[in-house]
Amino acid sequence: MDVLTLYVGQGALAGIRVSNEGIIVDAHMPECDDVTPEDIRQVLSVYFRGTAVRGLILTSFDRDHAHPAGVDWILSKFTPDWVMYPKYFKDTDCTDEVFSAIQKHEKRRTGTARPLERRSVRLDRLESREITDLGSSFSIEIFSPHIEDMDCSNNCSIVARITGRDSTGFSYLVTGDTETTRWEAINRLFGHQLASDVMAAAHHGAVTGTHPKIICAVNPNTVLISAGVANQFDHPRGTALLAYQAVANHIWATNAGGVGSNLITRLDGVDFRTTPFQYTTGSAAIAYRSLQP
Repeated sequence: MDVLTLYVGQGALAGIRVSNEGIIVDAHMPECDDVTPEDIRQVLSVYFRGTAVRGLILTSFDRDHAHPAGVDWILSKFTPDWVMYPKYFKDTDCTDEVFSAIQKHEKRRTGTARPLERRSVRLDRLESREITDLGSSFSIEIFSPHIEDMDCSNNCSIVARITGRDSTGFSYLVTGDTETTRWEAINRLFGHQLASDVMAAAHHGAVTGTHPKIICAVNPNTVLISAGVANQFDHPRGTALLAYQAVANHIWATNAGGVGSNLITRLDGVDFRTTPFQYTTGSAAIAYRSLQP
């Protein structure tokens, strides 16, 4: 099992491979000076070569997580079995465009051997928080959202733990843009169940997504932060980094050192190893060695 945290500017997109199965989390594909959609598509294509992408998780409908063009390309390129998203209403052009893309692929695959399945999730609507029928090599456990705390788009984010079942498997906590008010409820209800080996920092390393009790409950070996170089929010914030450093053995950010880097994270004996690599303009073989299982 490994996790690829792509550099996508100020946004989020990650890939997970377990055995011969894959999951994509979020779909930000920006047009900016230091990364292009083609760069991102090329690395994803290499990463998932020979891997069956089972699903796409959109942690929210904000454009930095669910870019319509990114959603459309992922559904076209990898034809996942399912797409998961939080069950809430957001009246924006981005949301409309994302659902239009999903509906297009849903219609295209109707009547085929592999129709596209929608999984809209909200805790009060789930029979079980643990979903085991989405792939044979992994399970997904849902911790958020819940109707009681869905007071803003960020607090509607999916929080889920993906656990690999093969010999290289570990647990990876997906956090979206969840803020401290929702984290307080998650800690109260599920704090003793949150332990995960690797954690995606919530809200790109913002202070508003950093909850010390949650970090202690998760007790991650490695924290992965997706943030843009020279972003206007100054993510990750120093206070957040200090909180993660108090618990985690390793902290990596895609914008560390003022350079955009992709991060590949794997179990290495009893520890975890993260390897950074950058996009190479015009290269058809971007970091093959880093991306190989």
